Amino acid sequence: MKKVLALILCALLTAGCLGGCGSSPTSAPAPVSGSGQTGGEPITLTMWHSFTQGPRKDFMDKDAADFEAQTGVKVVMETYPWADFYTKWTAGVATGQVPDISTALPAQVAEMIDIDALVPLNDLIDGMGRDQFYEAPINEFTVNGSNYGIPIYSHAHVLWYRKDLLEKAGITKVPETWEELYNAAVAVNDPPEVYGMPFSCGKGDFMATLFLNLYVKSAGETLLTPERRANLTSQAAIDGINYWVKVYKTVSPSDSINYKTTEHSTMYYQGKAAFDFNSGFHISGVEANAPELMDSIAAAPIPKVNAGDPKYGAVTSNIPVVVWKNSAHPAECKQFVEFLLQPERYVEFLHSVPVGMLPAMKGITDLPEFQNNETIQKFQQETEVISEALAIGSGIGMEYGCFPEASILTNQSVIEEMFQDIILNGTPTEQAAKAAEAKLNRLIETN
Repeated sequence: MKKVLALILCALLTAGCLGGCGSSPTSAPAPVSGSGQTGGEPITLTMWHSFTQGPRKDFMDKDAADFEAQTGVKVVMETYPWADFYTKWTAGVATGQVPDISTALPAQVAEMIDIDALVPLNDLIDGMGRDQFYEAPINEFTVNGSNYGIPIYSHAHVLWYRKDLLEKAGITKVPETWEELYNAAVAVNDPPEVYGMPFSCGKGDFMATLFLNLYVKSAGETLLTPERRANLTSQAAIDGINYWVKVYKTVSPSDSINYKTTEHSTMYYQGKAAFDFNSGFHISGVEANAPELMDSIAAAPIPKVNAGDPKYGAVTSNIPVVVWKNSAHPAECKQFVEFLLQPERYVEFLHSVPVGMLPAMKGITDLPEFQNNETIQKFQQETEVISEALAIGSGIGMEYGCFPEASILTNQSVIEEMFQDIILNGTPTEQAAKAAEAKLNRLIETN
């Protein structure tokens, strides 16, 4: 796919540049005139984002309106759920229908870079002050010294649990190992009202990949090797696959074999899951769906294989804004990104999902305006747990750098199909894992 997309994109970019596609990507963002016009024509930018929740979506719409009022440049917002965005942008590259600006998942940015679809943002980062940003999120989107994404927020997956259900079951200690977690999930399992720990493996998403990644990382391995080959047949991977199959069969609803992110997360939001893995977004989800449970939810570090094992980084997501190379107005795009990250606006954005979105810029958490939020104050311990995970984690498959293989790992549903094969067809774990590993490696080789 890489070669096909690259050829199509190259042709489209050439045609766009012949028509006058704006300033050079390496030039500093030019001041945007109040008229919002270039050559007498009004400037309109299109931004794709995946902030489907009301507060975040409302914030983006408000920022677009404020930016237009100040500069005359119109920003049209289009919203696409995370699960649909990969199909949207890959189809857009093939047809030339890509936006000026977008958000993206980290692994997808690696693929966008690989087909030369993005504008480097070094000038914007340096102009704003490189030392304002945490180094790790910037480095995650850096290839050969070029920075292709500016993270606008960060989060990390941790273990979420229900304090009231543990207390009811007589469990006095939050699970620290995978065995303890499984036993606790069995103890609180009370279907159909509450399931111990739903495991979801619906195709078209990467929930099962995420969960397997958690286990494999805890064993000191990664789903992609340093040579960027799939790792599904090592003992750690086989143990992880067997663990999650056991979880599905004993403490997960049968329908979760087809659940994607939304259905999976909603179980915890509605109080139907005792344990789950997610970021601080679970707080706002519970608040919206079952506010009576707000005093009963808490977070802890991801379990280990053995209690004495060292701490490890599991899954982090540094969500960036990227500027597409096909844009006719890269300077105005960069101006809008800088507009979004003005401190007073940035805090307002982060507060649209407090604790769910943690800043990718230094000093924000120390601002009184940031601290002056009821949810952040209530969930200080959870914020600390997530922040600690952020400091030592990485995106799935991105442990060794920003490479497109990570996107193949998370966007092709190979691991989800593997789990479904084991569960539905009774295929032995080793056989299914070997076939899935071979399939992933073929995709990596042909991409």
